[in-house]
Amino acid sequence: MRIVPFGAAREVTGSAHLLLAGGRRVLLDCGMFQGKEEARNHAPFGFDPKEVDAVLLTHAHLDHVGRLPKLFREGYRGPVYATRATALLMEIVLEDALKVMDEPFFGPEDVEEALGHLRPLEYGEWLRLGALSLAFGQAGHLPGSAFVVAQGEGRTLVYSGDLGNREKDVLPDPSLPPLADLVLAEGTYGDRPHRPYRETVREFLEILEKTLSQGGKVLIPTFAVERAQEILYVLYTHGHRLPRAPIYLDSPMAGRVLALYPRLVRYFSEEVQAHFLQGKNPFRPAGLEVVEHTEASKALNRAPGPMVVLAGSGMLAGGRILHHLKHGLSDPRNALVFVGYQPRGGLGAEIIARPPAVRILGEEVPLRASVHTLGGFSGHAGQDELLDWLQGEPRVVLVHGEEEKLLALGKLLALRGQEVSLARFGEGVPV
Repeated sequence: MRIVPFGAAREVTGSAHLLLAGGRRVLLDCGMFQGKEEARNHAPFGFDPKEVDAVLLTHAHLDHVGRLPKLFREGYRGPVYATRATALLMEIVLEDALKVMDEPFFGPEDVEEALGHLRPLEYGEWLRLGALSLAFGQAGHLPGSAFVVAQGEGRTLVYSGDLGNREKDVLPDPSLPPLADLVLAEGTYGDRPHRPYRETVREFLEILEKTLSQGGKVLIPTFAVERAQEILYVLYTHGHRLPRAPIYLDSPMAGRVLALYPRLVRYFSEEVQAHFLQGKNPFRPAGLEVVEHTEASKALNRAPGPMVVLAGSGMLAGGRILHHLKHGLSDPRNALVFVGYQPRGGLGAEIIARPPAVRILGEEVPLRASVHTLGGFSGHAGQDELLDWLQGEPRVVLVHGEEEKLLALGKLLALRGQEVSLARFGEGVPV
């Protein structure tokens, strides 16, 4: 048994790992490269898609599913296994990606082909491919997100996918993996633990209360899948403590995900399921309005506060949030709240450094609004959670993380006697 990484090796996008075992070739994830690595989506996979026997997808984020249509474009015609939640979310994610790509590397017909090959595989069900057996475990990162357990040739491999933050309320905690001969593990936040979630929520509510009380706008860049809905859940469960104000979800994609959530109830935490069983939707706080059309989005910039605006993109790489920042950052009554990762060199990182002004959409905008970074909302496991999840595993290969973060996690794993290395693109690792 061997595992060969073809993405997310010493980087955080492009997850795709080819498992070779029992005469079968199984691809674990097929993610898109993003940011400065985007051009690599047009390059060959590094293996022949026609020779792959099956694909397993851990969750619906673009960096784990975004090259799947390309796989079909280049000749793959086999099954794609995913949980039902991942399959439904992935349809929204891929269709939206097609709309916003500057240089598409697949077409709508490829998305349709890929979706037509989806096969359900739920937690704990075993998939038999000859002498190879595979199953999903609960990863707690998105609704339906999973890690993979593969058994064959007398060996066991675990692939983590992306592991969730166990302190958060919306999703179940990640399940612990079985003892394996090798774990291919993510290390996105391998260099640090997250701030406690309860403290993060408390600070978030304090920002909301202060800003809304003075008639300001709370601007929140959010990812359309999971993060936007999680913030809505916090507003639903704690809204009674806040001044009354409208809440605008200014993202058609996030609105589609929100509309899908009642069909995914069994994938949420028991706490969230309890709300649905009582006939309540805990992702729809009082005063919520989903903004569909561009003109309605622009009208928010002219409207007075108080209000809460959640808009994409989460990393300020484009989208409607830029227009809200262009019109709102110069007002000292307003607040900008980052609830997700801001990459180095990006606009978000520049704003967090608090210069007197920032350039947005070709215009110099004075930075007078308050700026807040709330790391405890992260959807990924922090360093301490990764260490707990990997406890007792003898061999670990790290992927999906910037090199210095993987090295930091690797050092701690090695100190407690575990054999650890960092994956390299295209280099096979024996299990």
